[in-house]
Amino acid sequence: MLSIAVATAVTIFAVISCNGSAKREPAPILTQDDDSTLQHATFAMGCFWHSEEIFLEIKGVKNALPGYSGGTEANPSYEMVGSGETRYAESVDVAFDPTQISYKKLLEVFFAEHDPTTLNRQGPDEGPQYRSAIFYHNAEQKQEAEYYIREISDKYSSPIVTQVAPFTQFYRAEEYHLRYYRNHPDQSYIAGVTRPEVEKFRRDFPQLLQ
Repeated sequence: MLSIAVATAVTIFAVISCNGSAKREPAPILTQDDDSTLQHATFAMGCFWHSEEIFLEIKGVKNALPGYSGGTEANPSYEMVGSGETRYAESVDVAFDPTQISYKKLLEVFFAEHDPTTLNRQGPDEGPQYRSAIFYHNAEQKQEAEYYIREISDKYSSPIVTQVAPFTQFYRAEEYHLRYYRNHPDQSYIAGVTRPEVEKFRRDFPQLLQ
């Protein structure tokens, strides 16, 4: 009976946790886009399988990549970040055309599609690697993020705990994470957690869909 209970617990963990894969690969640094007309926004809002897909579906977003930001260790891996013992957060780097989508509108999506009042946790995922964070790329993004937080703070019953910190470096996640939502539609976490989140975004922002 004990072995059955243990097996059940392992299965449940795999279903409810974003950190359920055992595959590991090196994490190269993201090469910046050659297109100088694009700007970058970097957000952390829980599991990056969720955030990558949401931003990919927005008109004016040219690319969205999962990765790690906010830490200091060189070449972080999924295993390192998943331990919760680094300063990194699972993040998404969004390359967008500011003539088609504004940074403020990306902030609106960011806050609407996760809970900015839960510290180091989103849904079933818990730990500092799942914290809510905005990594600003310039003074204008910092000002916009801080102003937007003040603007919406009275809409929540609890304080907003989103970290607003300067962007330092973004490490792209291992290749198997790229487009994970699209490549693994039947994976248990995707089906049970990520898909409802993506469908909520589509209902919330139909006017933004590509």
